[in-house]
Amino acid sequence: MVNKEKYRELLAELGDKVTLVAVSKTKSSKEIKELYELGQRDFGENYVQELVEKHEQLPKDIRWHFIGHLQSNKVKYIAPFVHLIHGVDSLKLLKEINKEGEKNNRVIDCLLQVHIASEETKFGLDEGEVDVLMSGYADMQMKNVRVCGLMGMASFTEDMEVVRGEFKGLKKLHEKCKMQNAECKLLSMGMSADYKVAIEEGSNMVRVGSLLFGERGKGINN
Repeated sequence: MVNKEKYRELLAELGDKVTLVAVSKTKSSKEIKELYELGQRDFGENYVQELVEKHEQLPKDIRWHFIGHLQSNKVKYIAPFVHLIHGVDSLKLLKEINKEGEKNNRVIDCLLQVHIASEETKFGLDEGEVDVLMSGYADMQMKNVRVCGLMGMASFTEDMEVVRGEFKGLKKLHEKCKMQNAECKLLSMGMSADYKVAIEEGSNMVRVGSLLFGERGKGINN
């Protein structure tokens, strides 16, 4: 069930400088439609099959964000319609997105996923790999993919100073990327538990699920 009051509070808190991506993984089309009818258009999904099914069922002006770990062989299923892919963590994946973008005659926007957390389980690039990928992407002149920012997930901890430090580091890297590529404007960091700290540290896109839809367990990108 959608928490409409919390949704309105969030919008007021975020203002017009921070984009709210409502994390709708495992949630029904009915629940998504409920939030859609309140004006929400950006929704985030983790699983390709679930995203494809929801795209078919729901209004076509929804901006679908793929926020999970994307395998190269699954890109073709979401390439025709995905609004933003948050988790690009290799040049191989970026090349595949470019290839599928060309097939669909569209430019697909992407964020590079940076590993900022202490947990080994989270995917992502380190600073050196971001540099290599950014220069490789520029050199190859891929015309059907656009790197327009960075994404990162902080450590799963209640110590917000640890989280703040991780976000500070990602913001610093984002500033460096903007100097390399003027299109690198988005910084997607912050979820239900830490979005306030993320915004304080410069995030302009947050991924919020459980505050809007209720708890779904301790999964990623919540």
